[in-house]
Amino acid sequence: MTSIQEVTEDTTDLESGHPEQTATRERAAGVPRVAVALCALAAVGAAWFGWAWIGAVGDDGLRYSRLRDEVVRSGSQAVQNLNTLSHRTVERDLALWEDSTAAQLHQQIVQGRAAFTAEITKAGTATSAKVLEAALTELDEAAGTARIIAAVQITVVPPQGEPVVKKTRLVGELTRTSGGWKLAALTQAPDGTTS
Repeated sequence: MTSIQEVTEDTTDLESGHPEQTATRERAAGVPRVAVALCALAAVGAAWFGWAWIGAVGDDGLRYSRLRDEVVRSGSQAVQNLNTLSHRTVERDLALWEDSTAAQLHQQIVQGRAAFTAEITKAGTATSAKVLEAALTELDEAAGTARIIAAVQITVVPPQGEPVVKKTRLVGELTRTSGGWKLAALTQAPDGTTS
């Protein structure tokens, strides 16, 4: 047991002791307080982020955003695929066309594959596409249908001469299949002018 006199002597020793020892003891006494404060701050931060994460897991808005992004990504890739065709890789390119489509558009490609192959081989041309921008304009999750509009840059390389670059806007009708979102139709977007 410590007496009052011993405590007073200890404090007197601190006060009359060396300044370095006193400063070191004061710093050492402050370290646990700082550590406790940092641990409390970390616990509050972890609790807040955990609560936010739990809230986001069941968030319909987040789920819809992910679905929207998936549809735009799949649709953009399909639009790019259907605007890329080279006489050097015609079989691979047409297989990609088939993999990117569904419904009537898919049937048209399958039925016209031999004609497409002969036509592109004879022409000796190559087209490549790059989707510059794409946006979702409609999404019916229950029906499994969607529509996107895409700004596409298409480069046509003839057998002789310089490549020709053109920009166009296309509307893609998508349908959800067991293999993901596929193009069911692809048309030129209206230019917005009236006659």
